[in-house]
Amino acid sequence: MTGTAKIDSDRKRKKASISTAEKEIPKDKKTKMSSSNKHGNSSSSSSGVEVRASHILIKHEGSRRKASWKDPEGRVIKNTTRESAVSQIKVIRDDIVSGKVKFEDVAARYSDCSSAKRGGDLGPFGRGQMQKPFEEATFALKVGEISDIVDTDSGVHIIKRTK
Repeated sequence: MTGTAKIDSDRKRKKASISTAEKEIPKDKKTKMSSSNKHGNSSSSSSGVEVRASHILIKHEGSRRKASWKDPEGRVIKNTTRESAVSQIKVIRDDIVSGKVKFEDVAARYSDCSSAKRGGDLGPFGRGQMQKPFEEATFALKVGEISDIVDTDSGVHIIKRTK
């Protein structure tokens, strides 16, 4: 058997075993598998209640990961104190609340989270999926409200609940 024929044969065998395994689980018993998200928590919600939020994250020297999409080496983050990060996020929040700027535009430009490319949108999530202070602040907000400063292991945030 040539190398190519063996690979094709292996692919067919693997495909057959996958479709056999799928057929063994009745449709009504199939459930969405939970996986781990980037925040290190399970992606299935225990309560079934989901919210949707956007956020702006400013990292600082005490953040658990001292790099971001805009500072891959972490040079700025490692030299930013928590106090400086809080000052920055306060100014940003004030500008948003006063109507000078739009939340999404500021998130896209200044947030240290990769969600910046989506205007800070994190998508829907349930309880147990985000760091506790972030989760509690988000669930306490009404749709359209913007949080006060929220401190987590990632840095300091402001959160806008969108759903």
